[in-house]
Amino acid sequence: MNAGIWSYPEGSGHAPGAQLAGYRVEATDGHVGTIDEHSGDVGRAHLVVNTGPRVFGHRRLVPAGLVSRIDHERRTVQLDCVGKRVREAPDFEQGRYDDDAATVRLIEQHYANRHL
Repeated sequence: MNAGIWSYPEGSGHAPGAQLAGYRVEATDGHVGTIDEHSGDVGRAHLVVNTGPRVFGHRRLVPAGLVSRIDHERRTVQLDCVGKRVREAPDFEQGRYDDDAATVRLIEQHYANRHL
């Protein structure tokens, strides 16, 4: 992955200030989960995706650079990766991502690993 991993790609349909919580998340091979929260922060834009039922799901951080398309009418976000890549990403822990450079590197390495 490149430095653009933390920015929405041009043409993805991202609109600054849009609320994406509750949108369905689709990978190239099917449904992955729903967006619990998201951030449009410059240089750290991301989605937090719940990969299962509300109580039993796992929360995964997905860098905005993996978003290929946002359909506001259908309330879906299409990712440019397979679902396994998201489901096997490190657990998202609230507050840890913002200040922990090691966690950021771990996430970048996970999504850069083409063997998934």
